[in-house]
Amino acid sequence: MSTPQAHAVADHSSHATDHHGHDPHDFAHPMPVWILLTVFAALTFLTIVTVAQANLDLGGADVAVTMVIATIKATLVMLFFMHLAYDKPFNLIIFLSSFVFVALFIIFTLSDAQMNSYAFEPVDDEPPAVVAAP
Repeated sequence: MSTPQAHAVADHSSHATDHHGHDPHDFAHPMPVWILLTVFAALTFLTIVTVAQANLDLGGADVAVTMVIATIKATLVMLFFMHLAYDKPFNLIIFLSSFVFVALFIIFTLSDAQMNSYAFEPVDDEPPAVVAAP
């Protein structure tokens, strides 16, 4: 048999708070150290790959490869260090949609610059100088 007072005490103890009135389980999603170290190692490796890629001549694919590596690194940071992997799906949707729009803006800008690149080339309208023979 439980009395109303005992039931009230049990309800109060289930909502344990610390001395500041905060829920002790309110911390963002504690993750095991091995996951954080694995993400750190992946980010370090990808940074080394980015530096090594800068020394390679991939032609027009340089920007694409660099952007793919940067996107992977940003995704790792967002998922694990910003805790989006364990957060509400709405926050992930907002973050991903912002990246989609930034990618669209970059693509439109690069395609416009590619289409108008001829306009940036200097035009030399002067005829070549003729040197008289002695």
